[in-house]
Order: sequence, then structure tokens, then C-alpha cells
Amino acid sequence: MATATEIGALDVRRLSGSLGAEVRGIRLESAGAAEADALSALMMEHQVLFFPEQHMGPDEHIAFGKLFGELESHPNLAFAAERPEFFELRASGGAGAIADEWHSDLTCQEQPSVIAILHVVKCPPYGGDTMWANMYKAYDELAPPMKEFCEGLSALHDAHPHDKPDTMAVHPVVRVHPVTGRKSLFVNEHFTRRIVELSHDESDALLGFLTRWATSTRFTVRYAWTEGTFAMWDNRCTQHCVLNDFEGERVIQRVTVMGDDPKPAAPPRWEPYLKSVSAASRHDRQLRAYMDRKLSS
Repeated sequence: MATATEIGALDVRRLSGSLGAEVRGIRLESAGAAEADALSALMMEHQVLFFPEQHMGPDEHIAFGKLFGELESHPNLAFAAERPEFFELRASGGAGAIADEWHSDLTCQEQPSVIAILHVVKCPPYGGDTMWANMYKAYDELAPPMKEFCEGLSALHDAHPHDKPDTMAVHPVVRVHPVTGRKSLFVNEHFTRRIVELSHDESDALLGFLTRWATSTRFTVRYAWTEGTFAMWDNRCTQHCVLNDFEGERVIQRVTVMGDDPKPAAPPRWEPYLKSVSAASRHDRQLRAYMDRKLSS
């Protein structure tokens, strides 16, 4: 099987009306800069790519990931000391170590990850599918007044689900992709806690709507894994979620390309809402702590 240097030489099968494509005709362990450019262009078009029947060891996986940028370790998961940019996650159906909430990776950080590259080493014969959602479409299909409102807002994200609530960042609710120039929603149920410019109750109402809206079925693709499949996705314009409906063990290995600074679709229009924080929720107190920390830095 040839390693293609042009997109036209690849066998690309689109998987849904919203996002996702399965790619054949390339051996990832033999890929170089030209192949990486072709795959990056495909990812800009389809947002998440799947490569069946690819079997790479950790060092080959790391080398492939480095074609797309600097790699980072995962701050919330264990990794081997000799390969800090590589981690393996083993989970059984029904266990808590499954990413079964919709999320974009590591939005709790100031610079969330750009690209994830995942290898399914072991999976059950059925169940354990992963779903991705297209955040371009989630933004595009909002009503014009809602688009305009959301573009002036920002949101607080934290790592509370990973027992690290002090790891926080504020990002725009609508971001602009640095390559495509397209706008996308950038809030998720796993990491996003509070709309910064709204009161607690107002934030709950809007954030609840946006996180449900963003994962509407028509924005998604669902992929059934086979062992040896690789996937790579653009974390800046997608969310994903694992379906925890399987029995047996699921083993994945992953590398993560370093993050960038999310660019807002519009300049901030309002000040953070910090009234009555003393009697407010944990998320309001977090926001005050975050703003105080930024002001003192």
C-alpha cells in the first residue's frame, strides 16, 4: 500500500453529513511531512479522521504525532516516565475512567490541545463507540441574535471532574479557527462551569442550552471501533464522548499536540459579573479567584 503525498491518492469515505471520514491508502508509520500536510488538509475538511488496520508501537505513534506539532503530556492522566508525551488508558465498561461526558480536550487549560491522535489497541466486539460533534455547525445553526450575543461572551472552564478545581481558564464562548477562519462554539458539559459575564442563574440557563444544543444528533458522527484503528481530530472545532455501553476491557493509547490560544470571534463586550460573590456558588467564587489571579500576574 502506497504512502500518498496527495489527497487524491487516498481512499476517503465520508461517514456522516456533519463530520468524519475514514481514510485508507496510507501506512501511518511511514508518513512524512508531505503526508502530514495532506492529512492536515483532510482534517480541516472533515474534522475527525479514522484509519483502520494501523498497528504502531508507542515510539512510532509518538513520531507520527510529532509531524503535526509539539506533543504534551496529559495533566490529568498517568503516563510513563520514559515517554511523558504518550499515555495509555485501560477501562472496563461501567467504570469511571471513561470519557462519557461531551468535551473538547483540556479546555481547563489556558492553551487547550489542538489535535489528539488515538490508537485503539483493544476494544470489545460491540459497544464503546465514540461520538464527535461539529462545533462549526452548532454555531452556524444558531439564530442570528443568539450568535451575536454569544460572540460577546466568555466562559470559565476547570478540571473539577479530575479533582483539580484550581486548574482554570477563561475562553471565548465562540472562537475563530486559526486555519479555516470559521467560527465555532467552544463550551462543553465536562469542563465549562460558568458564563463569565452573566449571573449564576443566567449562566446556568444559557450554558445548559448551549451544551445540549452543541451535541444535537444532527451535528454528530458515531464510530464503531476495531482493534488497530487510529483516529485524529481537531479539538478546536469538535467535541467527543465515549458511549459507556460495553462489557470487557477497552485499551487506548494517545498523544496530544500542544495547544494554542483560542481567538474570540468578537472583542469582549461586558465586564465579568462579580456581584454578591460572598453568597454565591462555588463557580462564582472560582471566577472571582481566577480574575484576582489574572490581575495580580
